[in-house]
Amino acid sequence: MINYIWLALIVIGILTALLQGKTDLVTTAAFDAANSAVELSIGLVGIMTLWLGLMKLAEASGIVRFIGRLLKPIMKRLFPQVPEDHPAMGSMVMNMAANLLGLGNAATPLGIKAMKELQELNEEKDTASNAMCMFLAINTASVTLVSTSVIAFRKAAGSVAPAEIIGPTIIASVIGTAVGIIAAKILEKISGKGGR
Repeated sequence: MINYIWLALIVIGILTALLQGKTDLVTTAAFDAANSAVELSIGLVGIMTLWLGLMKLAEASGIVRFIGRLLKPIMKRLFPQVPEDHPAMGSMVMNMAANLLGLGNAATPLGIKAMKELQELNEEKDTASNAMCMFLAINTASVTLVSTSVIAFRKAAGSVAPAEIIGPTIIASVIGTAVGIIAAKILEKISGKGGR
């Protein structure tokens, strides 16, 4: 669907330029945008490599597993319908720990795996379970200590202090996660399927 929207915007822009006789501006803007995209991408490579390397070290050194152990008691309360020893619990814990450290690339496959495992526990296969909805809400808000991607974008765009967003990001992601959890719990109660 988004491809059709982008195509429509491009076609409208080109038609507008043709009707106004300013096709040279479209060509110039296209080349300028392509040049800016390449410069931004090259600027991001170094920064992302550094941060992803540091985060990979955190994963290899056991920091991600340590955070996972810290999260386990909270997870039992958030997901009472998921057995503590079920593989879904482990995948969810590892996903959240990876997100916490800004390891989005590592978190995504763990999140997909967790959803598949939660689906195995789901009695109504055509409807998301409460555990699935709660996990999605938490995963979407995703408390993040170091937002490596945003820092990298800010640095590549020429920000003087690209890391100054760490504090506000932590606050916003904590509030977003809390709102997501509260909303999921309220909707769970409203639906009357608290045990699912």
